[in-house]
Amino acid sequence: MEWKTEEFGASHEGRAGAVLADGSEPTPMYFDAGSGGGGHSTSDWWVYDGTLGAPRASELRASCSCGWRGTSRYPIDWSDVPEDCPYAYDTSGPYDDWEQHIAEVEAQTVPLPDELTDLLHQVIFALSACFSESRATSPKKLRRLAGSTQVEESRKRAERRLRAIADAYDKMTPLTLALVVVGGRHLRRRNSQRVALPEGC
Repeated sequence: MEWKTEEFGASHEGRAGAVLADGSEPTPMYFDAGSGGGGHSTSDWWVYDGTLGAPRASELRASCSCGWRGTSRYPIDWSDVPEDCPYAYDTSGPYDDWEQHIAEVEAQTVPLPDELTDLLHQVIFALSACFSESRATSPKKLRRLAGSTQVEESRKRAERRLRAIADAYDKMTPLTLALVVVGGRHLRRRNSQRVALPEGC
């Protein structure tokens, strides 16, 4: 049975991992379904019970998909492991260790700036729009995404920043007409001076 958090998902998926008597971690067990139906492999700790060619695990420890392994070991009392539902066995020790690992990971994370979060929302929206014609994203899903709260707020913030830039040029930049000759053509341009843009633009 795996443990997950909403924030990290599969990147920090935890579980109780089997440990052999020599301190090593057993390789995944492969079970052939026979009759040409293929098979499946698993690393669930309870398959390492010494039967069907599997080594016998002596202890449990916390294990994470990121590669982290708990330092604490918890002896397995095989006489207390229910045969029909081994996942009901008490694995609270490894779980607590994994939760501590997640807490340490969270403490090391750095929150994204609001500007970058806005940009990511816009990128997600743009990618969905680009691939909608190839049916990677259905038109219905695209419309739902376009009307989502995150995208709407991101759009409004972007509009406010652009409007602030336009207002700064309008209020702080004196404009005059001048005549420029480029390649024999007469072009009109506006002379302007450098202005201080609003903070965050």
